[in-house]
Amino acid sequence: MKKIITFGTFDLFHIGHVNILERSKAEGDYLIVGVSSDELNLKKNKKSIFSASDRLRIVSSLRCVDEVFIEESLELKDFYVKKYNADLLTMGDDWKGHFDWVSCPVKYFERTPDISTTLLKHIIYDK
Repeated sequence: MKKIITFGTFDLFHIGHVNILERSKAEGDYLIVGVSSDELNLKKNKKSIFSASDRLRIVSSLRCVDEVFIEESLELKDFYVKKYNADLLTMGDDWKGHFDWVSCPVKYFERTPDISTTLLKHIIYDK
């Protein structure tokens, strides 16, 4: 069984999130998703609309996702890869090159054009 692991904030869940999760699942048999903790988002200078527990519940409800957990630190990527025995790490290409140091291959997917949580926040808050 080929295990895939990916990570994200998954705030204001949108089609770009669906696309990357479905493309990740298509790379193997079992998809594990790390959802950024609220504390980790603050370290990344992000403020989530939904709590980590709500985002975890949203992601876990998807049929393409087999397992979810809370990601506490970007520096622990390889720890999570090893803990879950992942065969491949997938990420959006906005992270290209950032995680090439982990102990499994990494595949970076092109982001879905014209959609992002940051864009959605601007649309909502700038009205």
